Amino acid sequence: MLLRVRVTLPDRPGTLGQVARTLGVSGADIVQVVVLERLGGRAVDDFTVVWPGAARVERLLAGLAAIPGVRVDGVWRAIGAPTTTGQDAELLAQVAANPADGLATLVDAVPGLLAADWAVAAVVPVDWASRTGGGGATVGHASWRTPVPLRLPEVTPLRGRSMTTPDGTHHAIAPFGRAGLVLVVAREHTETLSAAAFHSTEVDRLSQLVRASTVILGDRLDLVGAPPVVAGP
Repeated sequence: MLLRVRVTLPDRPGTLGQVARTLGVSGADIVQVVVLERLGGRAVDDFTVVWPGAARVERLLAGLAAIPGVRVDGVWRAIGAPTTTGQDAELLAQVAANPADGLATLVDAVPGLLAADWAVAAVVPVDWASRTGGGGATVGHASWRTPVPLRLPEVTPLRGRSMTTPDGTHHAIAPFGRAGLVLVVAREHTETLSAAAFHSTEVDRLSQLVRASTVILGDRLDLVGAPPVVAGP
């Protein structure tokens, strides 16, 4: 299976090589490395690896924990092939080519781009601020792995951010800026794997996709979640 491994490590020569060697010795085949952050002598790296399905992840975690200064922030299952920013442009081209299904195209593709489990386009009522607890969002479109019934996190006030709910599910939230629409992406906690929270660079990437899609889709977004028009007699 394909795994995403997020590691915080000292930003000094040799440490990245130690991590790569440990992954290899543990049985992981590295297919991609993405540097998410370099700050204050520390780096945050995402490794996408092919992992033998029968092997125990604990062996991998123990090996990484033995490297001085290295911390494992999360290990979780990734869906599909490793992604690059070039695929963002391809996705936006698909949205533009078929705007009638543009929102569904975006929602269905985002989990694969961000190594997430599911995504929904939620519709927040215009009077959310006056409601008890705020929010009250409903689902406009959901990706295929969205749980049923779905309990959405509190997405208001509408601004791009990451958050974690009490059950351990990590969310990234990015508003469209019109029609009360907000894109919610989730990584779920499981008994065997523990996903990392969405990094600020991932939230920025999601927000850029949402902003570009808003420009492309325009007034079509106002129809999401609107009640159907019933023809008179």
